[in-house]
Amino acid sequence: MRIHLLAAAALGLALSATAQAQKIDCDRACLEGFVDRYLDAAIAHDPGKVPFAKNARFTENGQKLELGDGLWRTLTAKGTYRMFAADPQAGRVSFLGSIKEDGLYAMLAVHLKIVKGQIAELETLVQRNEKSGEGFEKLGFRWAEAIPERERMSRDELVRVANLYFSGLERNDGKGDYPFTEDCDRIENGTYTTNAITPRGETRPDPNTANNYSGQWSCMEQFKSGLMAFVNRIRDRRFVSVDVERGIVFTFVFFDHSAGDTRTFKAPDGRTVTAGPRQPWTWEIAEAFRIEKGRIHQILAIMERVPYGMDSGWSTWEEAMSSKPRDITK
Repeated sequence: MRIHLLAAAALGLALSATAQAQKIDCDRACLEGFVDRYLDAAIAHDPGKVPFAKNARFTENGQKLELGDGLWRTLTAKGTYRMFAADPQAGRVSFLGSIKEDGLYAMLAVHLKIVKGQIAELETLVQRNEKSGEGFEKLGFRWAEAIPERERMSRDELVRVANLYFSGLERNDGKGDYPFTEDCDRIENGTYTTNAITPRGETRPDPNTANNYSGQWSCMEQFKSGLMAFVNRIRDRRFVSVDVERGIVFTFVFFDHSAGDTRTFKAPDGRTVTAGPRQPWTWEIAEAFRIEKGRIHQILAIMERVPYGMDSGWSTWEEAMSSKPRDITK
């Protein structure tokens, strides 16, 4: 009996080692290379130039399309802004980069799943805004630096910290757990939306008395102000790449502003405030977090307005309407 148990244990270890080897058969360079192979094929308007699995799925801005359609027809060049979140353990890679579409600047978020040397999943979000593409190229944050090995966090902990951002922003009340570094910055659509310079001749708004949050405040000041409660639902929270080496978590998510009575809420000091869009509004967002020593240091996002209540094309209706985080890398 003891011999059988030892044999079974040895077999289990062998299977585990094989499974682990399968998970990392495409390393960081390999995964990032697949992104460029996809981009080069799209510029050539030819999906045949990159290996796709037989039943590969492709979406652009939440819509399931045939390979060769959408951006495949219009992409003309890569830009100079490039940020990767490689996840060799899961065989996934995400990318945020500037592009040119028929000569016009745009921003592109890409998520690939690689299985046995082929692209099994291709998810894209094209943010067609020239100022956004130009803005990211000027800012240049790429997060290519590795986190010192002794300071690296587990995958689960990185996802947990990133999700605190969404939980703290949904129905923001100023009283949540906000894990920001003191110098945290957020860049949305190529523009600083935190710590912005106060225009000449104007006074910096006071977070304790203002009725609307300000891009001149820090990450912490914005969240503690409680003035973003009009973001009443943050749903379909899909964590698609976790780059442990660089401390990056890459997500796709939807922000809902349901308008109506959700525009009126209480500030932390008890004041009644009315803010936010006057009509139902949904942002489709690709958002990435750089996390250092357990705190969010920088946030990069591109946002595109979409039909209210839209889903990602990768979720059930129940998942799409839920605020529960889903780590799809597991």
